[in-house]
Amino acid sequence: MRIVFILVLAVGVGLAGFAVSIAKDRFDQYQTALAEQRNAILPTTQVVVVNRQVRYGETLTEDDVSLIRWPAEHVPFGAFTSIEELFPENDELRTVVRIMEQDEPVLLAKVTAPGEDAGVASRLEEGMRALALRVDVSSGVSGFLRPGDRVDIYWTGTGRSGEGVTRLIRANVQLIAVDQIADEQRNNPTIARTITVTARPEDVAALTQAQSTGSLTLALVGVGDITESETVEVSTSELLGDVEIIAEGPEVCTVRNRRGADVIITQVPCVN
Repeated sequence: MRIVFILVLAVGVGLAGFAVSIAKDRFDQYQTALAEQRNAILPTTQVVVVNRQVRYGETLTEDDVSLIRWPAEHVPFGAFTSIEELFPENDELRTVVRIMEQDEPVLLAKVTAPGEDAGVASRLEEGMRALALRVDVSSGVSGFLRPGDRVDIYWTGTGRSGEGVTRLIRANVQLIAVDQIADEQRNNPTIARTITVTARPEDVAALTQAQSTGSLTLALVGVGDITESETVEVSTSELLGDVEIIAEGPEVCTVRNRRGADVIITQVPCVN
């Protein structure tokens, strides 16, 4: 019995030692993984976000924003990193020019400068100008245009040869306002009378001349369309195809005589 007891005790001690060794290995692995995770934590910085959904034209106040931690290497371009940067000491507030959802970072492109309203001038990039063009239900894509869309502009008029022609004069032109509406989130279709586009000064001159010498037609460009439109021009002759000219033959004169129910046609010399 003593030998059996000693054997059982030895086996128990061995199993206990083995269990302790396994537990120690597991604990060491956990500590190593925890250390690696701590070392892998990205450095963060503060970014200003909105507390609620804000829409075009609203005035942004300090109650509408808060600071959160954001990965320092992935801060969006134009983000504000402090409340003081967003709201200067002159107490002039900024106006929202693009919709922002809750917890979305406030970007420089989505608000005006302090004290400015959400007018068209705040939407223009450096070197660009705003130009108003006349449209109607047919040229304005049946009222489905809205601010932020891009369009190709076609001109229809008389070419140098005196023949009617339609030509693509400007491609991927961005709309910043439809009539008096500059809100990009407006989805209700309206029949616009004027649209406002952004253009370089040389494009302003070209579009103004085109509008005064012919008619303009807009073609809506798809949201994800990144193709570059090539030069497009169609004349009347190209549209109708080649016209076959048939040479005229000699003049033929006839005389019709009725005999009962019959009509007899007789060719006679023509007298001018």
